[in-house]
Amino acid sequence: MKLRVYSDGASRGNPGISAIAFMIMTEDGRLLKRYSKYVGIRTNNQAEYHALISALKSASTFTDGEVTCYLDSELAVKQLIGEYQVRSPRLRTLWLEVQELKQKFQTIDFRKVPRTDRYVAQVDRLANQALDRVKSRL
Repeated sequence: MKLRVYSDGASRGNPGISAIAFMIMTEDGRLLKRYSKYVGIRTNNQAEYHALISALKSASTFTDGEVTCYLDSELAVKQLIGEYQVRSPRLRTLWLEVQELKQKFQTIDFRKVPRTDRYVAQVDRLANQALDRVKSRL
């Protein structure tokens, strides 16, 4: 089974309160899972990685085949495809976790898409809704 994974992390403040969200879909557009969660105090880049990690863990319960991951974070995508080095020790730990998760799939691809992509916009809304719920309790 080929899957499409859309993930996003959101942070209010850098670092600040952060949330993650993702959607996992089949190649033909059938939604398999939608998820969002508050993850504590993180930088935006850390939140992006946490969203992807959660999405990949979940995707591995659906397939060990082909996965294409769509993110709006240029930094994360370029680090994941090897165009940029990972200089931050905290991001390096998260990057290594993604490298380990990649082994669960036959093939995995990371693509940078604009924030206006309809599915990335949906996961962005989900992450921000999670932040709104937390902020209303603070």
